[in-house]
Amino acid sequence: MVGQHELVPPSGSKHRKKRIGRGLGSGHGRYSGRGIKGQKARSGAGIHPYFEGGQTPLVKRLPHKRGFSNIFRIEYSIVNVGRLNTFKPSSVVDQEELLRAGLIKSSKKPVKILGAGKLGIPLIVKADKFSATARRKIETAEGRVEVRSGAEAG
Repeated sequence: MVGQHELVPPSGSKHRKKRIGRGLGSGHGRYSGRGIKGQKARSGAGIHPYFEGGQTPLVKRLPHKRGFSNIFRIEYSIVNVGRLNTFKPSSVVDQEELLRAGLIKSSKKPVKILGAGKLGIPLIVKADKFSATARRKIETAEGRVEVRSGAEAG
């Protein structure tokens, strides 16, 4: 059995550290692998990744490509309170009913009810999110607001 003190790495797996700037005989002397003069030969920061040799960078040439996209953004199907007047009084309005009525295009996105318009009939509205104005208008019309499970109120 081989003792721990007898273990050696396989040949060719270990390399010596490249000693730069230690004389011509080392093979990495004189300019130390940096060539002769110029910005990249100097110590310090160097050139940033989008530098294009003094040409106007792509970032500046295409202004509409600037900015950022929030990958955590939740996109809602939006329905205004005023559009809910098409339903019968005291009926339950949920995602399936809104889809059937053509007020939303897809059942894949969560639904948010916003407060534009007037509501004249009492409804039981079930959605993922409600604006404060929408909630007030539905309750003023003697309806009820129900936040769907798994969604937060607000």
